[in-house]
Amino acid sequence: MHGGDRRRPEGSPDPHSAHGESWRAARLGTPPSHGWEPEPPPPTLSLPVTPPSRQGRDFSFDDCGRAFTCLPAEEPGAPAEALVCNLDSLLGTMTYRLCVGSPPGVWVCSTDMLLTVPSAPVIDWDGFQGVRVIAVPGSQAYARNHGVYLADEQGLVRDIIYKGTEAQIQQCAGPDGTVPLVCGVVFFSSDAAEQLLATHVIPPLDACTYLGLDSGAPPIQLSLFFDIVLCMAGAMTEEDFVKGGGDASVRSARSMLWTALRAFPLSMACISGASYDYMTTSASDHIRSLTLLPGSASHLHFCKTAHSHVDQPCLLEDGSSVTNCLLEGAVQLAASSVIQHCHLQGPVEIGPGCLLSGIARGSSLALQGCPLRDVILQGHHVQLRDLPCRVFTLTGCLDDWQSPAEEATYLNVPWAEFFRRTGIREGDLWDAEMPQRSRCLLNARLFPVLHACEALGLEDVLWLLAPAAVASERLARWRTAWRMSWQELMPCLDKAAELGARRALFFLQGQRKVQRVLLGRQDSSLLPLTRSAIHEGYHEAMLGTLDEVASTTGDAGIAARALACIADVLGCMARGEGGLRSGPAANREWALAFGHLESGDIAGGVRELAAERQKWMSRPALLVRAARHYEGAEQILIRQAVMSSCQFVTVGQAELPPLGHWVQVACPARLDLSGGWSDTPPITYEHGGAVVDVAVLVDGCRPIGARVRRIREPELRLVSFSGTPQSEAAVELVCRELEHLQDYFQPHAPGALLKAAFICTQVVQFPSQKPLWAQLMESFGGGFEVHTWSKLPHGSGLGTSSILAGAVMASLYRAAGKSASTESLIHAVLHLEQRLTTGGGWQDQVGGLVPGIKIGRSKAQLPLRVEVEKIPVPNGFIQTLNDHLVLVYTGKTRLARNLLQDVVRNWYARLPSAVQNADALVSNAEECAQALRQGNLPLIGKCLDRYWQQKKCMAPGCEPLAVGRMMDALRPYSYGQCLAGAGGGGFLYILTKGPRQKEALHQILAKTEGLGNFSIHSIEVDMGGISVEVVGCNPKDGAQPRRDVAV
Repeated sequence: MHGGDRRRPEGSPDPHSAHGESWRAARLGTPPSHGWEPEPPPPTLSLPVTPPSRQGRDFSFDDCGRAFTCLPAEEPGAPAEALVCNLDSLLGTMTYRLCVGSPPGVWVCSTDMLLTVPSAPVIDWDGFQGVRVIAVPGSQAYARNHGVYLADEQGLVRDIIYKGTEAQIQQCAGPDGTVPLVCGVVFFSSDAAEQLLATHVIPPLDACTYLGLDSGAPPIQLSLFFDIVLCMAGAMTEEDFVKGGGDASVRSARSMLWTALRAFPLSMACISGASYDYMTTSASDHIRSLTLLPGSASHLHFCKTAHSHVDQPCLLEDGSSVTNCLLEGAVQLAASSVIQHCHLQGPVEIGPGCLLSGIARGSSLALQGCPLRDVILQGHHVQLRDLPCRVFTLTGCLDDWQSPAEEATYLNVPWAEFFRRTGIREGDLWDAEMPQRSRCLLNARLFPVLHACEALGLEDVLWLLAPAAVASERLARWRTAWRMSWQELMPCLDKAAELGARRALFFLQGQRKVQRVLLGRQDSSLLPLTRSAIHEGYHEAMLGTLDEVASTTGDAGIAARALACIADVLGCMARGEGGLRSGPAANREWALAFGHLESGDIAGGVRELAAERQKWMSRPALLVRAARHYEGAEQILIRQAVMSSCQFVTVGQAELPPLGHWVQVACPARLDLSGGWSDTPPITYEHGGAVVDVAVLVDGCRPIGARVRRIREPELRLVSFSGTPQSEAAVELVCRELEHLQDYFQPHAPGALLKAAFICTQVVQFPSQKPLWAQLMESFGGGFEVHTWSKLPHGSGLGTSSILAGAVMASLYRAAGKSASTESLIHAVLHLEQRLTTGGGWQDQVGGLVPGIKIGRSKAQLPLRVEVEKIPVPNGFIQTLNDHLVLVYTGKTRLARNLLQDVVRNWYARLPSAVQNADALVSNAEECAQALRQGNLPLIGKCLDRYWQQKKCMAPGCEPLAVGRMMDALRPYSYGQCLAGAGGGGFLYILTKGPRQKEALHQILAKTEGLGNFSIHSIEVDMGGISVEVVGCNPKDGAQPRRDVAV
């Protein structure tokens, strides 16, 4: 090794001595500390990292050292929310960039630098043997204070030049004028690593390990680069290498290393586009590294505020940086300044060139009225034997720690000027016997630690900035305090307390984030923060904040999301045990809380929920059951929010049909061409929805219908027909008492939909003191008989249940002498399905009640209102669409169990995939509507295919294996295809490239294995829509509606 200075001063890469720096080899496949494992890298590699107890040489800007210096970055895609420190950045860079493709071996990486590497660095590993150093290109000017590699044309390292002459550095330059800088990353092949490790038991190298020290050997400090790596450099001779070792023990160790490693070739890979910044003790350099955006090659995205709550973000200038902070009130931060780990109460003014760290809220009051500029102000946790203390240090941005005082500055002014202004004397800071040239900022006893009579605070260092008139008042107090220098403080720094304080502040600002996200209706996921809070034991604080938001908001939508977040906390606390998240939620222990919510008392309901929750926290099974009940509570609030839509239901008066005359309603089915799921509450009123629907005849008929007539008996006769020609079923029910209707909100109860329809149309008042028979006789002179039917199989995906609800309500309104518009029916069905507790959106009734092709929309607001726009298409296009649409029954019954719960849960968690997919669903619906206006079949097909991918993203698992085979077989013959509704089975619709392809597709599917019992049906656009008619006592088409079955 050659150069003018054999020492390694500040500003050079840390050689990481084999004794002075302990190294720990961590398997790359090991999960990160939070317990959530990323995509695993190659398992054969190892990455040495500095253990927490030894983070390199002393670093004055972070008490936890360079490795754990926090960066102003957030990782939105991380499973757990956490501060990003330099070690996280280096691990990500090494694991997912540098290590990719390397052979088995050991990677070693310095932790005292900020390293940026392109996403796919070009490193040729073909024929590699020995040891490889990683270099980054840099300027020759920068290299004058750093190390550079001298390599030959084959990439073999000949020498390491440290602080070389201009000529020596020029010798290392490439064609573009840059030089390969030493960046602290080395790869040892498995052979080289084994050879190196074998030396640890051989004297004198055993003195670099605890085995040698425990055997009584004097310790030896060796450098990774200057001792281990250098011996393999091609231009190095054994004599020069051994002689450069200093004392005899080091020379002996070097001789041993030469023998062990000299045979291994040392090659270099200089990564184009990479860069690194050594973390020096220069305050201005450190501030610059935290305020400048990293290069495009970085995998991190720096931000002005990272993991922080700022009341007035407009007061933060561009080019400033705030990390892990809580800034309340007016906190003004100038460009080129950094605040980390602080809780400040404004008004506070921080000028340029400042770094503030570790200032608590109580201490920050001293900053009010004390503007700062070009200073480093830090609060430290110090342990003096058994006494924990808080100590504050104050230095200037331009100060140098080790320069002699007679040549240096303090607080950016010469020491002489500082003494003159404050009245402090040299004897206050240094012992008389200390030589003048040894006196420096590092050993100046400036910082008060303890006082015999008074508590010390931030003001006891801030006065050092004050004018002479103010300084005189503080001088005596400062002199009587016990003070320490930074050199004396460093060994006393309590890193555990510092990390604990940072963690507490992180979750305190995290609680503010919860409030900010929920009350601001932001599409940010709180699930990563939830996982971190549980892992670190802050779940009770998280639950308390969510309780507060839910109980004080006064907004049912916000409260519902807060309850959903509580369910997520409880579910995460179960740590994957305790059963499925989705399930029943009607345990009587929660009934009191549910009753409060049902009555509109949200605050009381949240209090009762929290009280009951405490009884269910002891084990995973109870936690999961509690989470289900919180989701049940959330559904109550969703229902209340959606039922605001009933203000858009307008009911008029009509002629009462004669007794015994049937009012018959027939409805088409619907095909959803795009946008489905965006109509689902709460997505539809929190995000906004848009769905393109088509009303369709199946096998030439309207497959869904209902009929109602008045009868003389004061009772309700409910008859439901369903099934296929091969299997018909009729359910008959007679209700003579109001109590027979009380299970109307249980979807699986007999006749539940029909009971709910009577209540929602207000034909029957429930609950009421007046008996059912009395209500019926008084208002209608008798009771009602209702028949309903669907000629479609259960789980068809064609919107049967919602359309049937619309048909029942339309026939009930008319039979009771009332009238309702189609718009009113759409909102009435929304109301009914919420009362029925089945949830669901509005696309089905829009599709089946409004004729033809249309797009329904809802805005991101309450009350929920659905607006429908009919889509005009070119002349003749309806027939074209009929000729190119084919409907295939897959033979698979759609199993929608828990599907809606899962979708709502993911939306409330604001999983990025769910939010992005909701955006995509709405935009695809608008694009599909435009394609229909143009009559562009290929573009419509693209929208269908895209829509199917969006459905699979929203509800994973909705494509059964047999359906996937079916779609694969049909893909060459279609512009696009999609399962109707939520998927999972039911009907598949295909937009074929050729017209009238029903028989051709049947032949293709008949030859495809593993499809089961499928059937193909004709389908055509219904331009008539819902039909309502009074057909007399013996309707020709209505007497036996169940005989005409499509499937």
